[in-house]
Amino acid sequence: MKKKIAILGSTGSIGKTLIEIVKKDKKNFEIILLSADENYKELLKQAKTFKVKNLIIKNKNSYKKIKNSKYSNKIKIFNNFDCYKEIFKNKIDYVMSSISGIEGLKPTIEIIKYTKNVAIANKEAIICGWNLIDKELKKNKTNFIPVDSEHFSIWYALKGIDKKIIDKIYLTASGGPFLNYPEKKFDKIKMKQAVNHPNWRMGKKISIDSATMMNKVFEIIEAKKIFNIPYNKLSIIIHPKSYVHAILKFKNGLTKIIVHDTSMKIPIFNSIYSSNRIIDSKKLDLEILNNLNFQDIDLKRFPIAKILNKLPEKSSLFETVLVSINDKLVKLFLVNRIKFTDIFKKMNNMLELNEFKKFKKLRVKKVSDIMNLNNKIKEKLKKTVK
Repeated sequence: MKKKIAILGSTGSIGKTLIEIVKKDKKNFEIILLSADENYKELLKQAKTFKVKNLIIKNKNSYKKIKNSKYSNKIKIFNNFDCYKEIFKNKIDYVMSSISGIEGLKPTIEIIKYTKNVAIANKEAIICGWNLIDKELKKNKTNFIPVDSEHFSIWYALKGIDKKIIDKIYLTASGGPFLNYPEKKFDKIKMKQAVNHPNWRMGKKISIDSATMMNKVFEIIEAKKIFNIPYNKLSIIIHPKSYVHAILKFKNGLTKIIVHDTSMKIPIFNSIYSSNRIIDSKKLDLEILNNLNFQDIDLKRFPIAKILNKLPEKSSLFETVLVSINDKLVKLFLVNRIKFTDIFKKMNNMLELNEFKKFKKLRVKKVSDIMNLNNKIKEKLKKTVK
């Protein structure tokens, strides 16, 4: 029997990687739904390849264009995510949620009831709304698989392990393009330099987050929420080669080190197949293993990591404050409105404002709490950042 799946965000890098994996094994998969924001040409191409009957495309102009295509007569095309009831008659086997940004939270939460397994690659959804996601997972008995290479590595390493014996978990960070860049030149960093990651090919937003180290701050928050582990048991360690993805030290004296190729294909492949399935991968790289070059994080070079000290231990709306401020500041840097170093400076100043610090004590009760706060913060930044 074919495995029935859906891919939210199928035209992004995660979605495309999953599409390529499934393409090599088409006889065993039936794609029920694909979604995209505006790349309707790629979405149509994917739909034709897999004979997908349901598409969601959010952008209104792209929606109009895809509706005018000859292929649209053979399928159902929707302009929003309020169509799940019409699409899913029974629980499907697997959903990949790889929509980027806070906008991906609502469709991720709402699709959980329609699937047996959900793999989530949306950082913002987990950081801002994990308690809402977790509630739906438990309510609908849906299995969750994290897709980020670090979180997948931790998830894999913790199988069958009592979390009480965890001493420390280290998430590795490459250091990005500025690990050895002269600090005195940070004020003059340009966008093209910041998006030029030495190990990973990623979108501009996540590349900037990697360059500032904000991406790793987000991953620490994700790990805390997903695995219910306190912040004092989570740490960032610099590993320039991005070969080791997580290190888990246990109180019984043992340590697990999870290694895999610098490719998102590994965690994505293992999220959709059982762990005994074979994938083509490179031989163990002894040259890298003999020169892992682990380093403590330099807080002068990456001051944004200090933000971890401001975070409340209990989940709150403050995480939405953090995500929203960072999102807007990165966009301002990408259009040359602020300096690279302003991202941390302005973020740090805003996080100290009483009007935002109060959210540390406020729990997330519904998706609209997150969306309304996100809009409020972005409006404030429009007025305050010249």
